[in-house]
Amino acid sequence: MSQQDHDTYLLGDRPVRRLGYGAMQLAGPGVFGPPKDLDAAKAVLREAVALGVNHIDTSDYYGPHVTNRLIREALHPYPEGLTIVTKIGARRDGKGEWLPAISAQDLEAAVHDNLRNLGLEQLDVVNFRSMLDVHGPAEGPLAEQVEALARLRERGLVRHIGLSNVTMKQVEEAQRIVPIACVQNMYNLVHRQDDAMIDALARQGIAYVPFFPLGGFTPLQSGALSKVAQRLEASPLQVAAAWLLQRSPNILLIPGTSSVAHLRENMRAGALRLDAAALAELEDIAGGAA
Repeated sequence: MSQQDHDTYLLGDRPVRRLGYGAMQLAGPGVFGPPKDLDAAKAVLREAVALGVNHIDTSDYYGPHVTNRLIREALHPYPEGLTIVTKIGARRDGKGEWLPAISAQDLEAAVHDNLRNLGLEQLDVVNFRSMLDVHGPAEGPLAEQVEALARLRERGLVRHIGLSNVTMKQVEEAQRIVPIACVQNMYNLVHRQDDAMIDALARQGIAYVPFFPLGGFTPLQSGALSKVAQRLEASPLQVAAAWLLQRSPNILLIPGTSSVAHLRENMRAGALRLDAAALAELEDIAGGAA
């Protein structure tokens, strides 16, 4: 498979379709507790695979434990070629608060939790999420945590290592310790602080996976975006996803939803191509312009 294929890219050594699925919204409100309808949540996962998704993003601290167990119940034994990516570096307290869990012991325990709840002997990709600042990347050393993950990789518990909520300096620091398969940061039409990072990673053949690619809990709203969507007879969120896919070949999308209908709408974004005029109009959205 070529890294230049429009619809696929290598995640580590795993070829995945560039339009994947993020499981976070399958947990209860605030990503805490179970969903109201377990069967509906499992139906979304099965439909995602039926639609060709072979890259699912999850974490054992979603719920906690909820999304991983749902994935196992819905999809295990897993179809050949399915790549499951998880995140570690945080935990939840009894009220659902997000707390750092970054010691070597914390990270090893998190890997074993993911293995057990997903029903796997090896995790395809584990992203270490920096908790130096929960609101966005912040400079600071991550070598201790990356070294701990590298040891778990040497033991065969983890196949590939990624980073989340990090700066380019931190990526380069980690690369001196172990190969980095992907970076997962916040990025979308409006939040474009990682433009230079995306291009740098693309030159190295490393995947960039934006979280909140469609705005997350506050979906993107823009007059320019709505205008382009209307002209293309698509939804604004489909256009926003299509823009990301055309932004750089190393971008992998993981839009999440708890609705089969919404999942199908998201997946149709993969067939949408934006012409030069549309791309020019959408450039005006960067920095909050509408």
